[in-house]
Amino acid sequence: MQFTYQSYGALLEKLREHGYEAADYESWRQKGRCVILRHDVDNDIQKAVEMARFEREQGVASTYFVLLTSNFYNVFSGESCQALHEIISSGHQIGLHFDEVRYPELAGDMAGIGKKIAEEAEILGRAIGQSVNTVSMHRPSKEILEADLQIPGIINSYGKVFFKDFKYMSDSRRRWREPVEKIIASEQYEKLHVLTHAFWYNRQELDLHDSVARYVNEGNRQRYFWFKDNITDLGAIMPPEEIL
Repeated sequence: MQFTYQSYGALLEKLREHGYEAADYESWRQKGRCVILRHDVDNDIQKAVEMARFEREQGVASTYFVLLTSNFYNVFSGESCQALHEIISSGHQIGLHFDEVRYPELAGDMAGIGKKIAEEAEILGRAIGQSVNTVSMHRPSKEILEADLQIPGIINSYGKVFFKDFKYMSDSRRRWREPVEKIIASEQYEKLHVLTHAFWYNRQELDLHDSVARYVNEGNRQRYFWFKDNITDLGAIMPPEEIL
């Protein structure tokens, strides 16, 4: 499938055609054939907002997992807070995207990692003004996948139930490892767990190189206008025409 909103909408329609009802990490127990839709927000909250708007138009809700330790965005900035609240107001949930690499001193210490997850979830909850009770792992190690981490008050999306008992499918690095559309149509699995990354989806198809290049190059323009809000008469120092 292509990485466009139209193709993603067709995927949602296929799920409906084959009897899959959208669920979250708590409500799935009350449903029969169901699908949990999930998005990891690795680098661009605004792309997540675009996807959240599209899903609202399609009548589905999903969970957006947000990094607290990202170099790409700050959940406490005004712009990010506004974006996260729009995602919530569109009917979606916010979960914690946890990067274990941030804590090299805890390598192999599952109890310590569990405590850090709880701490980050509490901080993210303060940023969005509501409790955060789900977590997904950012590029998880084999050890953390096999640990089946149990964190009081927090649902681990990589726990055994969601990673093994559900049929898990992902578009990581802009590539489906399995034929997601055929798997849906086969109705072989009663419960699906589908991870997509909003970053890859656009109105028109872009390949991997163009998707990354556009993001990197637009970063210069974004940084310029952020800087403009924090320095007097930036245009006199450097006109916007000089942005590379």
